[in-house]
Amino acid sequence: MANTSDFKNGLVIRFNGHLYSISEFQHVKPGKGPAFVRTKLKNLKTGKVIPNTFTSGVKIDIERVERRGYQFLYRDGDALHFMNNETFEQTFLDADIVGDPAAFLKEGQNVEILVHAETEEPLTVDLPTYVELDITYTEPGERGNTATNTFKDATLETGASIKVPLFINTGEKIKVDTRNGSYSERVKG
Repeated sequence: MANTSDFKNGLVIRFNGHLYSISEFQHVKPGKGPAFVRTKLKNLKTGKVIPNTFTSGVKIDIERVERRGYQFLYRDGDALHFMNNETFEQTFLDADIVGDPAAFLKEGQNVEILVHAETEEPLTVDLPTYVELDITYTEPGERGNTATNTFKDATLETGASIKVPLFINTGEKIKVDTRNGSYSERVKG
């Protein structure tokens, strides 16, 4: 058993029967009354973030989790196949565990899978913050139309569709932010 003084970002705790990751916390000592800790907890099953306040010193259950390196192999319907980088064991996960960033998974890409140490259950799949992908189709841009921030649709090599600036053309490589699925920059060279 641990208490609120052990809180740190990324710590996984069992709270109300579910596993949560602490995404942020703040220790507050008001002038009157007991100290408390404000937190934002991310449910590892649903991805939903909830605010919660703990009284300072309250006991919490810390869960042991491990981050393991995997390589994405291929997609088979809703199943995503991964290979462990150390043991070369293959495993497959449902696309729901990855969530929206699954659209940016490219064959051969390395990811980190958060695994519950006792049950060996995969909890989350973390992609790199930015991935470089080729554009397979987009409408041609109009020359000289760069005075405003206008965007057009583009299809990526993974099949995902995002908004890109007008100067981006088919065949170019771009950097995509996997946290929100937005265009970041054009990759030169």
